[in-house]
Amino acid sequence: MTTYTARPIDPPVLKELRSTDDAGRETVPVTDEEGGAPLRCCLRRSVPGERIALVSYAPLRRWAARTGAEPGAYDEQGPVFIHAQECPGPDGGGLPFAEAHRTVRRYSADGHILGGRLVEHRGDFEQAFTEAFADPEVALVHVRAVEYGCFLYEVRRP
Repeated sequence: MTTYTARPIDPPVLKELRSTDDAGRETVPVTDEEGGAPLRCCLRRSVPGERIALVSYAPLRRWAARTGAEPGAYDEQGPVFIHAQECPGPDGGGLPFAEAHRTVRRYSADGHILGGRLVEHRGDFEQAFTEAFADPEVALVHVRAVEYGCFLYEVRRP
């Protein structure tokens, strides 16, 4: 069995997003009174009292800039929660945010969508990743929330 690793947003990107997000807006930190926000910097849920920010993030655009891909119209940006200040990142293994239906969306090396799969149960993620990466055209996958389509994290080939 292959173990797949959830990749948070990279620390240098987080540093930029904490100033100006990918929509060009200034980041506005807030104190999270309720907790429970899915943080993409450390791949856990926030706790009440933490300082967080909701920013616009374009994961394919950032990836394409590093790889030379041309995602074209697939260059989406959307809302993600991050800590308002630097954090230590994820503190363990496992797949975060697996307690609800998720979409595993497959992308080619040029950044185009190759399809996706609905994952309904926590135990089905490994199979969804295995199926995705069985296709040699798949370069990476994004795990996204079904209800809002928000990017949660990236998984690359093992």
